[in-house]
Amino acid sequence: MSIYQEYCSEVFDEQNRLVRFSLHYPETFNFGYDVADRIACKTPDKRALVWCNVEGEEHSFSFEDIRKNSNRMANVLKDAGVGKGDPVMLILKHHYEYWFAAIALHKLGALMIPATHMLTGQDLVYRLKASKAKALICTPFHEVPEKVLSAVKETGAPITLFCVRKDVPGFLNLTEAITSASDEFERVSTKVTDPMLLYFTSGTTGYPKGVIHDHSYPLAHIVTAKYWHRATEDGLHFTVAETGWAKASWGKLYGQWLVGSAVMVFDFDNFDPRQLTAVINRYHVTSFCAPPTVYRYLVRKGIPDMPSLRHATTAGEMLAPEVFRKFRERTGLTLHEGYGQTETTLLIANFQGDEAVEGSMGTPSPFYEIRLLGQDGKPVPEGETGEVVIVPKQPGKQPGVFCSYLDNEEQYRYVWRDGVYHTGDAAMMDENGRYWFQGRFDDIIKTGGFRVGPYEVENVLMEHPAVAECGVVGVPDPLRGQAIKAVIVLGEGFLPSQELELEIKNFCNQKLAEYKWIRLVMFVNEMPKTISGKIRKSALRSRSFA
Repeated sequence: MSIYQEYCSEVFDEQNRLVRFSLHYPETFNFGYDVADRIACKTPDKRALVWCNVEGEEHSFSFEDIRKNSNRMANVLKDAGVGKGDPVMLILKHHYEYWFAAIALHKLGALMIPATHMLTGQDLVYRLKASKAKALICTPFHEVPEKVLSAVKETGAPITLFCVRKDVPGFLNLTEAITSASDEFERVSTKVTDPMLLYFTSGTTGYPKGVIHDHSYPLAHIVTAKYWHRATEDGLHFTVAETGWAKASWGKLYGQWLVGSAVMVFDFDNFDPRQLTAVINRYHVTSFCAPPTVYRYLVRKGIPDMPSLRHATTAGEMLAPEVFRKFRERTGLTLHEGYGQTETTLLIANFQGDEAVEGSMGTPSPFYEIRLLGQDGKPVPEGETGEVVIVPKQPGKQPGVFCSYLDNEEQYRYVWRDGVYHTGDAAMMDENGRYWFQGRFDDIIKTGGFRVGPYEVENVLMEHPAVAECGVVGVPDPLRGQAIKAVIVLGEGFLPSQELELEIKNFCNQKLAEYKWIRLVMFVNEMPKTISGKIRKSALRSRSFA
């Protein structure tokens, strides 16, 4: 029996599809002790992490390796004054030290704050001030230590700084320190309701919000790993995501280890489709998850045979139907889309037992009760767009949904108004119970008395060979209220022209209902984006893009 089964109850239908899922866990549950260490105790040689980089280095870590190295790191951090509840920021890219640090911080009962190495100095200043980080562990590369030192100087707050792999002035060498530390660590008393993880969201407006999850969060990713990623006992799962983003928690640690799968980590800076597929084949990856951008590159550059790969998933942005079709034609694998937020685990997906449908994000997770509500707060009928909300199945906190916003109780109460969690995302449900993403609820375009989700228009736009990237917004129009405007980044070899604008309009409008027609086209060199790569629709609607 896999360890995950000790913490959940599952009910299946006649087709062996998961129809009900619930969690049960002790008040003291802690992933570091109760999952990582317990696996190490039962099967010390079981493979946990396979790591390689572009320079050809490689390491394979067993669960016993994880136990010992996390204990060593926990001892070093404890000696440096890090204790229960203390916020600690990690900027470790794809370095294997991230896994040691994550488990060490969970064991200490500290608050882990993953962050991307792409943060600017001011981004760091904001996050350090907001989180009141007591320590920071970072990569020695990409001038991160220099930016950290500058940000720390500006904040003026005391903080202990660690760097891995190298001696860096102003930082303690954590790699060196753990070599002489004890690999035994006495269990720290923690509660499942204690804060465990803090992510700063890359909001499309305003400052990033701090999203806090407690120690029950890892267990909610059982569904993510087993029934969407299809990670398997003794398999090898590969999610393409830097550790600074929540996607790493979805696909590079919690759920995968719970269901008995090892995780594959490729430490790279610049995406190269050939390198990625070479890693999949060299290490015999069995399940794979990546954002649509990765699949788009693979389709355009040519997909080699990947005989070990059994399942492929995607999430995070728009997946063009053309990419869906060509990937399946070339590999025989159907891409299974999924949907969730930094604030949640997986909410909706094309799950095991269901045939994935092109363009659909699937059906609700049996772990959550999902509804679509209109602006009046009432459920919308089939075929109409509504906001995706979570209705708690029982009073109290819903496991898997964040427990607070950092120092922003007012915003937390707002998203939980009327007893449901408002995602702010819009979707439509068809007659088969499948959900279709329509964009942010606030981005819905109201034109000529109709409501149009930008996502469905963007999907059609992406089928045109000249379109590399696009965003669709509604702009003021005296006749229709709003007109549909497409902002487009052209692909290599294409130049802006009136002829191309007309061609793109005709191409799309022949495939769209008249009320969804594109009325305006604008070509730009690049899209305004958040640091995580989300297109800022508010900027597209602003005067600068008029």
